[in-house]
Amino acid sequence: MTVLLEQAHPPVTELRLSKVLAALADPGRLATVRALAQKGESPCTRLQHDAGLQISRSTFSHHQKVLREAGILLVRVRGAERILSLRRDDLDSCFPGLLDLVLNTPEKQT
Repeated sequence: MTVLLEQAHPPVTELRLSKVLAALADPGRLATVRALAQKGESPCTRLQHDAGLQISRSTFSHHQKVLREAGILLVRVRGAERILSLRRDDLDSCFPGLLDLVLNTPEKQT
């Protein structure tokens, strides 16, 4: 018998701007969110490639956890895969325009 453990996602009423901004402050996590916004729902292994991240699987897993706990990602288990998607509707209802601003602002060149 296989038991699936469902990962906790904060309810919309518990989303906090400070947690969302802190999660998006990391360049790797921001790249992950941008790739998801562009490509749509994606298996985690594909998303790491699409985001262009040259990091270990454990580091990418940590980034997913931070984004999920901030309420940015929805993680679903389908067989052996973890499918990731943005909680865009939830974020837009709590913080109107924030995600569009983050996604459409180019990285500052130094």
